[in-house]
Amino acid sequence: MAVIKIKKLIGSSSKSFEDALGEIIKCAVGQKENVTGAKILDKTVRVENGKITEYKVTANIAYLWKKELRRK
Repeated sequence: MAVIKIKKLIGSSSKSFEDALGEIIKCAVGQKENVTGAKILDKTVRVENGKITEYKVTANIAYLWKKELRRK
């Protein structure tokens, strides 16, 4: 039986929501090899002078906690 741990992260991009999520995944995988999935919780944008200047994604990142314990 596996135990999954959840970490909430916020990513941002000047390009798109997809790119913002990609930044979250890249960061999470860089810190933990055992990432198993992501759930998008929220999407927001920053608007300046009537134009979107930043896309933000809030997501829960899931990873296997059991593997993390073995490394210690």
